[in-house]
Amino acid sequence: MSAPVSRFDKKLRAGVLGATGLVGQRIVHLLANHPWFELTEVAASQRSSGKTYAEAVHWHLEAPIPEGARKLLVKGLDPSLECDFVFSALDSSVAGTAEEDFARAGYPVVSNSRNHRMDTDVPLLIPEVNAAHLDAIPLQRKNRGYDGGFLVTNPNCSTAGLVLVLKPLADAFGLEKIFVVTLQAMSGAGYPGVASLDIQGNVIPFISGEEEKMESEPQKLLGKWDGARFVEAGLGITAHCNRVPVLDGHVECVSLSLKKIASLREVREALQSFEVSSEIASLPSALRNPVVVLDGQDRPQPRRDVNAGNGMAAVVGRVRECALLDVKLTLLSHNLVRGAAGAALLNAELLAARDLLIRGARTSSRESQAEPVSR
Repeated sequence: MSAPVSRFDKKLRAGVLGATGLVGQRIVHLLANHPWFELTEVAASQRSSGKTYAEAVHWHLEAPIPEGARKLLVKGLDPSLECDFVFSALDSSVAGTAEEDFARAGYPVVSNSRNHRMDTDVPLLIPEVNAAHLDAIPLQRKNRGYDGGFLVTNPNCSTAGLVLVLKPLADAFGLEKIFVVTLQAMSGAGYPGVASLDIQGNVIPFISGEEEKMESEPQKLLGKWDGARFVEAGLGITAHCNRVPVLDGHVECVSLSLKKIASLREVREALQSFEVSSEIASLPSALRNPVVVLDGQDRPQPRRDVNAGNGMAAVVGRVRECALLDVKLTLLSHNLVRGAAGAALLNAELLAARDLLIRGARTSSRESQAEPVSR
């Protein structure tokens, strides 16, 4: 992972909405010692408001609570936080309205919640895949009357790893049909999540809303922004989603058909050689090669491979011929890092690199692609 020197004279101030939840905790952890961002505000539900973060949070990570976060006072979801932008790790039951309130008040909102992902003017972003979709921000502001604020989302945790692997294949060969079966970790259900007596020694073949997300989100992510709307990729996708007794890491078994005939060697080469642009590679959380291809017949495995690339890589194995479609493979990604907190952080880094993370800033995405002025 790259570790560039800060391009800012002063760190941008970040707030975290939903800071006490599992994803919120991951964001708080990832912000500690970040070269571009400084955590200055944490917000959560009313029952946590008024406590220090250390008092309010039921901390689940192995690393301790960052010292800079421990004494921060937890505030409510009122858009008056002292920060330049906010991450949203809010539950979907409250995220929709709260995120709109913050955007309307001038805050850039970098959301992990599902509420606005499929909105017709909101970028659903994986920087390595569709950075050009940020060009929708000026129209979003115009449509909604936002004075400097806006919404940008990252995809569902299982979609994130899948689309990161599909991108180089779509570019090299074109895609027609995708059949995917997921084996999703328990941490994806949040805390307290699935009851132990339900999940131990068991597989639960249903996750509410998950299959619908996996079948719709890739269409937007792999589609195009035409200046007025998002044009879907037109893929045939079907998904089966299962919860399994694994702590972290979603495994996905994927079969797909290609528009162009390709050998298995060419498919592996396209995945292995997938390299991001210099703009993306310069971001603190980015990997120059975010897809890792393993040779072992029994890999990837969550216990061994989930933290590849500090949790930001999609790990692929078992690339082979498919008797029904063209190619099949197995992939693994860290659902709380690549699929949630790390994804939101990378989105924020791209927005910062394009000078879009200043509260109330009116710079358009297209204009901001010029050489940025350090501050």
